[in-house]
This record gives sequence, C-alpha cells and structure tokens, in this order.
Amino acid sequence: MPDKIAVIGLGYVGLPLAVAFGKQYSVLGFDIKSSRIEELYAGIDHTNETNLPELSNVLRNWTNSDGAVGLCLSSIPITLSSCNIYIVTVPTPIDQSKLPDLSSLKRATEMIGKVLKKGDLVIYESTVYPGCTEEVCVPLLKNLQALFIIRNFFVGILPNG
Repeated sequence: MPDKIAVIGLGYVGLPLAVAFGKQYSVLGFDIKSSRIEELYAGIDHTNETNLPELSNVLRNWTNSDGAVGLCLSSIPITLSSCNIYIVTVPTPIDQSKLPDLSSLKRATEMIGKVLKKGDLVIYESTVYPGCTEEVCVPLLKNLQALFIIRNFFVGILPNG
C-alpha cells in the first residue's frame, strides 16, 4: 500500500504542513471542527498560514481520494483509517498554573488508536513535555489496539527547535 499521510489538526502548524506534503504525497488533512474543513474548501484560512492559490493547487475532494498526490480534508474520524502515517499537530496550551492541557493530544491519540494498523507510523509534532509521548500517548495507542510498540507500529517525536 502506498503511503497516505494524515495531518491531524489544521491550525498554525498542521495546515502548512498538510499543504506542503500535499504537493508530493497523498494527504488527509483532519480537523475535528467541520466548520474549519468547510472554510478551507471555500478557500478561507483564518490563520493566514497559507494562501488561496497554494491551497487550491493541492486541494482535492475526498470522493477523489484514490491515493493520488494532493490534499483531501475531513472531520470524520473513520476517514483516518485509510492512512498509515499520522502526524499529530494539535494544540497543547498551558493553563494559569503553567500545567499543560493534554486533552486535544489525548483525543487525537485515541482517534488514531482506533484505526491503527500493523506497520503504521505516528509522529507527534505537538509541543509536549519530556516523556509525555512515552508516558501518555503510547499507552493510549497500545491499549486501544493491543499492539506492541516497535514490533507492530512506530512512534516518532519532532522536537521543537
């Protein structure tokens, strides 16, 4: 099966990443907000991280997602099952006590865990504290699919520079 990349979270980080990958690969841009998906298909990006021509050049409808190069968008979790590489770019804000809010990260991980297959790759690009991926995310993935890390699926972390 050819690689199909899912970029989960289409904000300041995820949208430009999805557009860039969509120029060379088959990509699913995923956001839980259906209004965000509708805006992007209408050529509106309130983050101003991409421009209309750049977005329009890679954007395709989900009905045409036959593995061809380009970017499809969805807010329907089951569509993630067609992918084998998942890049998580959801926000991880901190509260007034300087504690991270991992709720979006956990929700994204749980969605991936429900569709994770042998050989898949999950990459976390969200800002997290040291050890968070191993202590919070990987156990969620393992519990949801009963897979064993390294032997059946792979996890990567993109450190912030």
